[in-house]
Amino acid sequence: MKRLILAAMMILFATTANAQKDVTKFLGIPVDGTKAEMIQKLKAKGFTSVGYQDVLEGEFNGTQVYVHVVTNNNKVYRIMVVDKSGQSERNIIIRFNKLCSQFENNKKYVSMTLENQMISEDEDISYEIIVNDKRYQAGFFQLSDGEGSAIDALNRQVWFTISRQYADYVIAMYYDNLNNQSNGEDL
Repeated sequence: MKRLILAAMMILFATTANAQKDVTKFLGIPVDGTKAEMIQKLKAKGFTSVGYQDVLEGEFNGTQVYVHVVTNNNKVYRIMVVDKSGQSERNIIIRFNKLCSQFENNKKYVSMTLENQMISEDEDISYEIIVNDKRYQAGFFQLSDGEGSAIDALNRQVWFTISRQYADYVIAMYYDNLNNQSNGEDL
């Protein structure tokens, strides 16, 4: 009986340890660990601190961005990447659709939906956001090392949305490790 319990505990430990290794990655860095560790790793990739505490800036996918490290109980569960400069309505539609295309054509990602996530070029996003409170979002599962299925990648989500900043628009991208998200344990 002791051997059975020991074997079950070893399997549980191995599964848990593997689950935390197999998390969403941002620029090859696992979205995990402490905020200080993550900031150091991002600085090693060329991002620099800005005047705000814990906010970094740099270039990502050809765009100047701010990078925010979000934690729960000092464990990183999200990397938020936000465009540094706003764009016009037409340009943000082009950028959004280009990102959709880049993710769809990258073997490391699988779409979260079977529907087309691109925005029609004649869409009036200003009207839809202001009047109808519409949200423009696209989401993908990050496959482990470019392999596997979306079912294996349920906790490795990457998604982006259009956000309005004054009269302009930006893309906010989220690299989530759902293993570290709050699940009501502090309630």
